[in-house]
Amino acid sequence: MIHHYYNITPTIHPTAFVAKDAVIIGDVIIGEESSIWFKTVIRGDVAPTRIGNRVSIQDLSMLHQSPNHTLIVEDDVTVGHQVTLHSAVIRKNALIGMGSIILDGAEIGENAFIGAGSLVPPGKKIPPHTLAMGRPAKVVRELTEDDYKEMERVRNSYVEKGQYYKNHTDLGLTF
Repeated sequence: MIHHYYNITPTIHPTAFVAKDAVIIGDVIIGEESSIWFKTVIRGDVAPTRIGNRVSIQDLSMLHQSPNHTLIVEDDVTVGHQVTLHSAVIRKNALIGMGSIILDGAEIGENAFIGAGSLVPPGKKIPPHTLAMGRPAKVVRELTEDDYKEMERVRNSYVEKGQYYKNHTDLGLTF
């Protein structure tokens, strides 16, 4: 379900997969080969939301903002199931684990990995190339080559799945 808000309509690249039961409202831009999965809500009714290329926003996630604080998700990011992103910046190639909450002004560094169920409080900066987890999230170690390979595997599998769902099922929207 794609809705305008005060005459601002989401802009979704034609190669993106958006599940039919996702809700996208207002000032939202979604890039190439990105995938927005089932029952996800992305509201651009307070400030803009910018989602890059090859981003996966998985099932039951919620993306929103505070006034004057754009939510930015850069290219090649994986956002796990039931994640809340609120006025944060998620840098390239990051992975946000299932059930995590990333709050206003938080910044997740490039190639960072946020463990499942973590809470990144307002304004917290997670450095690039680190694993952070907990409530509140704390850096626990540098990422390994195995971590990077697994993050890439997950990222690529969702790009592939999104394109399959877009081209071979009736579960997505057409743009």
